[in-house]
Amino acid sequence: MAYETEDHEPQYCFPAVNSSCIKSFEFSRHEYIIMYVFFPLLSAWTVFLNLVVIISISHFKKLHTPTNLIILSLAVADMLFGLFVIPVQAITLIEANCWYFGKTLCSLYLLAFTFLSTASLSSLVLIAVDRYVAVCYPLHYSQKITTTKTVISICLSWVFSFSYALAMIIVYKYFNINSSTVEVCYGDCAISGGLPFIIADALITFIFPCTISLTLYMRIFYVVHQHVKVINSLKGGKCVTEGSLKRKSESKAALILGIIVMVYMIGYVPYYTCYILINSALARSILSWMWNINPVLDPLIYAIFYPWFKKTVKHILTLKIFQPGSSLVDIFTEH
Repeated sequence: MAYETEDHEPQYCFPAVNSSCIKSFEFSRHEYIIMYVFFPLLSAWTVFLNLVVIISISHFKKLHTPTNLIILSLAVADMLFGLFVIPVQAITLIEANCWYFGKTLCSLYLLAFTFLSTASLSSLVLIAVDRYVAVCYPLHYSQKITTTKTVISICLSWVFSFSYALAMIIVYKYFNINSSTVEVCYGDCAISGGLPFIIADALITFIFPCTISLTLYMRIFYVVHQHVKVINSLKGGKCVTEGSLKRKSESKAALILGIIVMVYMIGYVPYYTCYILINSALARSILSWMWNINPVLDPLIYAIFYPWFKKTVKHILTLKIFQPGSSLVDIFTEH
């Protein structure tokens, strides 16, 4: 329904229910139609882009590296976010923060939202650790970062993310901390634990992991800067040039993945700042979509900076991946 009223009387999510939530804002009929077209396209595009990343890394043997396994984990979280969270969140935004799907689905939605968001951020922390070891300890990288260790780390990060999300829902739904449950009025779907809860959640799911990532990347770029100074001081040495190729490659990978971390932070910082300082449902809803744009931007970053990604997309879209031996194609040198 489009909410066009000439007066300023409050509009209720469920007019026949005394405890109904009040609609947070209003949209015109045209805005309503545009959003119902835009958000399904955004969800489908998010799923498609991340599915391409998943297929690429899973199919091509040359991409089976520890770093790419973490990227795969990030793409899976982003794809599931686009498939399950974005459509439901879009409907909630369009319907002025009114929830029409019942308590059980509300709990499942909040669980999925928190779980997948935390899993994405956990993958970014693992990426930062991987790049730190690769750039700062290149001679020990193959011993310290193995496929088995990476898979175990990814599994642990997903278990932690799910456990944290489940614990948060259970505590605030069943123990009624701070008089706040999953549903604070009829037609609402949010965990409103007050400022202490928001700060604690921000510390666990944002400030702490982002501090680790930023600290590691600052160290990475310092080491890269030192490498560049050494290489520039030793001009003309063939062995130096050859030896610097791998460092250059690792540094480029660190830069690309560092951009992804910064994109996530650009989305997270306004969201948490608004939640703590601004009491506006519309502002919170809009800024939350800066967070949701991240799953769309990640594959585009790969497409811009990784030549192999463009080649794998071509193989997938032309169905060459179904040809015998296609998984063994050297996508790094093929023209």
